[in-house]
Amino acid sequence: MKGHTVVYRATHGLVGHRFPGAPPTLLLEHVGARSGKTRTTPLTYLRDGEDLVLVASKGGHPKNPSWFHNLRAHPDTTVQVGPQRRAVRARVATSPERARLWPKVVELYGGYRDYQERTDREIPLVILGPRPLTGERRPSEKRPMQGGI
Repeated sequence: MKGHTVVYRATHGLVGHRFPGAPPTLLLEHVGARSGKTRTTPLTYLRDGEDLVLVASKGGHPKNPSWFHNLRAHPDTTVQVGPQRRAVRARVATSPERARLWPKVVELYGGYRDYQERTDREIPLVILGPRPLTGERRPSEKRPMQGGI
């Protein structure tokens, strides 16, 4: 993944954002919940209006990926989508949102269905919305990442 990140950044997303026959990829910056170190992870995403949706699948592993835990601790972050960098705030999709979005992420990448069958946990969907101005809260922000899962 480190090579993917280096090439993605060096080419401003020209290489690494889209591959033929594969879903699009973004670069997620996240701060370690315990270490405080900034990390970058390439992840598949789905566009949903102005929001971006990530799937915390970890290939069907019993535990959520580390980037998910990091976003719970530090929900305000930055992503790079192609050449564009965006300030975003992460939150877990509500049950109705997940019910609406899950079929769309499975359509984007069918492997997510298999991952869900491999694990007893419900694979969370993370919604990255545009970061609001200080003190402002978007109406769609129902459950911040700091909340329990």
